[in-house]
Parts: sequence; structure tokens; C-alpha cells
Amino acid sequence: MTRTPPAVAPPAHSASPAAETGGESLLTVLIALGVNTVIAVVKSIVGAVTGSAAMVAEAAHSWADAGNEVFLLLAERRAGRAPDARHPLGYGRAAYVWSMVAAFGLFAVGSAVSVWHGITAWSAPEEEAEYTIAYIVLAVAFVLEGISFLNAHRRVRRDAERRHISDATFLRQTSDPTLRAVWVEDASALIGLAIAAAALALHQLTGDPRWDAAGSILVGVLLGVVAIFLLSRNMAFLVGEVADPVIRTRVLRWLLERPEVLSVSYLHLEYVGPEKLFVVGAVDLAGDERESEAAVLLQRVEDALLEHPRVAAVVLSLSNPAHAPLAPESQNTRV
Repeated sequence: MTRTPPAVAPPAHSASPAAETGGESLLTVLIALGVNTVIAVVKSIVGAVTGSAAMVAEAAHSWADAGNEVFLLLAERRAGRAPDARHPLGYGRAAYVWSMVAAFGLFAVGSAVSVWHGITAWSAPEEEAEYTIAYIVLAVAFVLEGISFLNAHRRVRRDAERRHISDATFLRQTSDPTLRAVWVEDASALIGLAIAAAALALHQLTGDPRWDAAGSILVGVLLGVVAIFLLSRNMAFLVGEVADPVIRTRVLRWLLERPEVLSVSYLHLEYVGPEKLFVVGAVDLAGDERESEAAVLLQRVEDALLEHPRVAAVVLSLSNPAHAPLAPESQNTRV
């Protein structure tokens, strides 16, 4: 068998065209950034005026979201650079690095601030305050966050339907960290607003300010859960996440439909960036009687190289006659 050289999956069979995905991701982030920045400023002012612990926690939540979007914009920019000699597979994995920084630095800090402020307010509750303005701000924020969420959710639903999977499964499997982060941010923001409103209402109804403090703590816990989820998914893609079975089946079908390919005995698809796949396969070419002889020789070289303790995997293919042969560098090097 002749091994196919590393390549990118055919565009016609990718889950979402890269250019379309990149433009939509940028728009999604910009909408979320604008919404969260405005909401964060207003919540901060209202939190300072009312002294509500839950409102302060929501302000921290919105600032964390806004800061996260800045890192996501940076992730989009870094990951979009073209491949070069040092990075032949491109810079796509940079998106997961910056998304991890955002999740760890901003969500975790937002979580810690909210929980700390809630604990402080529990032990030293604020005086009774008028929360009418807080309710108005929460209602307006809910509408704005809802608009941003619906924009992200439309993309999630569309791409999930393309793969014939549920929205929840898509959010876990998608290689686009920007879309996942914005959807989760906006969903958690809506939940956080509901928690803050309930905490304020219970404070007013019972006269017990500890309800307000409890709301702040719950918002902090919510942020912590979101941070852990985003960290775990970005880490998985950095380590190496294989494509889901639906995409693998599409690529396999595409290969088998080629007249040059008789059969496929091995196929590996691994994400190297948002909607970018590294494809390695072993195929039998149709009508090539000398092919099996070459495959045996290639396998022998691969097995020898795999004996080196620092080599994790090897895929060798026959050289294209149009490509110039490589020559080792003159200086002494060790593998």
C-alpha cells in the first residue's frame, strides 16, 4: 500500500468552510464584545449605587466576558496566519492557546471576585437599598445578552444540523473555540442575570441581605463551572483532538469515490486549528502492481524509525518527482 501524504480534508466535505467560519466568528465576537462592554459599565455603576452584592458579581461577570472577547479576537488573528517553513500545518492551534488564557485568566478571576464579594457581603451585609434601578438594568441586560446569544445559537444550530448531531454534542465537539466560548458566555450570562434578579427579589421580600450575598456566590460558582468546561475543551484540542465520526466518514467516502483509490486501510484526521484538519491515510491504488512492494519497504523504514524513544508516530509516503529532494544540514545534530 502507498501512504497518502499529509493533506487537508477536501473543502467540499468540511463541516463548515473556513473562510465563512472565520468571518462569522469575528462578527459573533464583535457583537458579544460590544454588548458586554456596555452592560459591564452600567452594572458597575448600579452595583456601586445600590451596594448589591449580586449586582457587583454580575458586573464582574460582564467584565470577564468583555475581556474574554478581546482574547478571542487575538486568537482569531493569531490562528489566521498562513503556514510557513517553521509551522507547515499553520498557526491554527494558537486559537486554543489564547482561548485557554481567556478562560483561565478572566473567567477564573471573575469567579473568584464574585465568590469573595458574596462571602464578604454575607458576613457584613449592606444596608437596605432601593433596587428598582437594578431591576431595570437587569431587564435591559437580559434583552441585550439575549440578542447576542441568539446570534451565536443560530450558528450552533445550523452547524449541528449539518453534522446531524445535537446542539450540546456540537458545542463539545466543535473545533471552533470562539463560537463555543461566545455561546457558553452568553448562556451563562442569561443564567447569571436570572440568579441576580432572584437574589434581589428575595432580599426585598424577606429583608434578609444574605440572599443577595448568596446570589453573588452562585454567580461565581457558575463562572467557575464555565471556566473548567472551556479549559478542558481547549486543552483537548491542544493535546490533539481527532475529528468526529461524521467528518471521518465523509472524508473516507470522498477517498473511495476517487478512481485512483481501490481501498483505504488507515485514516487519521486530527484538528490543527478551527475547522482545519490534518489528514493521514493508507490507501491501495488501483491498477498498480508494484505498489505493494513499495509499501513493504516504506513500512520497514517506519518501523525502524519508531524504535527511537522520541518518535511517537511515523507516516512516510512516496516522494513526488516534482519536489526537490531534501539535504541534511551541515552542522552536527542529534534526534
